[in-house]
Amino acid sequence: MSGIAKTPEPPYYAVIFASQRTEGDKGYGRMSDKMVELASQQKGFLGLESAKDEELGITVSYWESLESIKEWKEHSAHQVAQDKGKSEWYQNFALRICKVERDRFFEM
Repeated sequence: MSGIAKTPEPPYYAVIFASQRTEGDKGYGRMSDKMVELASQQKGFLGLESAKDEELGITVSYWESLESIKEWKEHSAHQVAQDKGKSEWYQNFALRICKVERDRFFEM
């Protein structure tokens, strides 16, 4: 998935995950790809946008409801990834959940 997510009319929810990585891959790339694939199969998933450089990664996933976000958080494979993130992959991270009440898109 790349580019700007095609989301439905609001309201919907955004999960913003900002992170700073530790050095080295340590299986992160493979797990990240797997999580994107798995999240996209979850009930209530609407799309994803992600940008990363050497210092900061920001991923925004979009969901129909708070319940669908909770179900993704509690998914067993996602919990494994969360644990590895805390123990190996991230120096620090922030997670924010927001309700999108208005959006606007521009295309050329």
